[in-house]
Amino acid sequence: MNGLEPPPPDLANEANHGDGFIQTYKAWKGSNVFVLGGRLIFGPDVRSLFFTIFLIAAPVAVFCVFVARKLMDDFPHHLGISIMAVAVALTLCDIVLLLLTSGRDPGIIPRNSHPPEPEGYEGISEFRPGQTPPLRLPRTKDVVVNGISVKIKYCDTCMLYRPPRCSHCSICNNCVDRFDHHCPWVGQCIGLRNYRFFFMFVFSATLLCLYVHGFCWVYIRRIMDGEETTIWKAMTKTPASIVLLVYTFISVWFVGGLTVFHLYLISTNQSTYENFRYRYDCRENPYNKGVIENFTEIFCTSIPPSKTNFRAKIPKEPAISPRTVSGGFISPNKGKAVGDIEMGRKPVWDEALGEAGDHEGQLSGDGMDKDSGLPDVSPDLSRILPPESIEGRGVMNHPRRSSWGRNSEKWEISPEILPLSRVGESKRMNGRSNAESTNGNQQFETKS
Repeated sequence: MNGLEPPPPDLANEANHGDGFIQTYKAWKGSNVFVLGGRLIFGPDVRSLFFTIFLIAAPVAVFCVFVARKLMDDFPHHLGISIMAVAVALTLCDIVLLLLTSGRDPGIIPRNSHPPEPEGYEGISEFRPGQTPPLRLPRTKDVVVNGISVKIKYCDTCMLYRPPRCSHCSICNNCVDRFDHHCPWVGQCIGLRNYRFFFMFVFSATLLCLYVHGFCWVYIRRIMDGEETTIWKAMTKTPASIVLLVYTFISVWFVGGLTVFHLYLISTNQSTYENFRYRYDCRENPYNKGVIENFTEIFCTSIPPSKTNFRAKIPKEPAISPRTVSGGFISPNKGKAVGDIEMGRKPVWDEALGEAGDHEGQLSGDGMDKDSGLPDVSPDLSRILPPESIEGRGVMNHPRRSSWGRNSEKWEISPEILPLSRVGESKRMNGRSNAESTNGNQQFETKS
């Protein structure tokens, strides 16, 4: 087949199915996992949450069965029961704080549907979602925080200037306000709206480790006094206590160290990200308000509401009907961007052009003018608009989509460029034949 064929009716009309609205969490472009109809939001590594719960609950279960239950007989009735009750209460508190940390919005900044207009831009051109404005967008801006100038950066993925203390998490693929870090143990980013619960989770885990560790020694001491034996023989009579002592000793260095470290961060009003990146001990911290004010800000202020209603209905993005080339079915949204500076890899135009250069004849889409110069393109947007001097190489019709499918066996070719690609091919063939004839004439003259 030489021409384009219409797609099957059921596939072409798939985008028009429904009432035109969809809940926000179903159209979310981040890597989050939603539960209970968008009421709970987790990170993409939410499975690690179950492993963390096991690491908390399993040792406590062993403690209650093999240590606390035996201590109930050695202490007065109410005191013996309280040993087990306190262990269970600390465990439940720790797990609840873990879920509050992992299952809530950490402070995600909603994405923009298109980049902001550059300062001083008075044009009335309309941009479709995902398009890049034709003028320069500065990579950074200066804002004043408590009398100190702070730089804020432009996020290529979310198409916005990040607020102060905001950073883009490459794992969740979201900009998070007051980003601290992404914790694999809770499977979620730690930010403005869940940092308080994260610290309380780590602190309660430290208390639980110390509690179990201490009462294991109490039980060993009871065996020594009751049987008048050495500590080594007493430990052999309760192997569960030995295992718990080793486990809690190792764990308390981890969670206890985190507790001490975050107490320092809270007292100086820093985040983990800021501490490792900016090192405020070498310069003035614009967010430090004093120890008391810093602790009050974390524990005594109200948590701001989420900036996104994940259960609200939003209009569906207009879908492009799929096309076929030479009988093959093509999805219009199959391509992926060459790179993303926020995903840990800077976009390099040479790589994109290197791939496109192997298939000359792919031309720019309707969003670009072939003869227009591009002197105003900013460095962080140059991966969308290539320099004019490169001829015979195509650009992407959409800043996040490539018209060449990388993971398929067939090339995805836009229907608008098929005739032009044949013209480019014929020109190359003519140029090649002229070069061969010239070389033949030169060889003939040399022989003669």
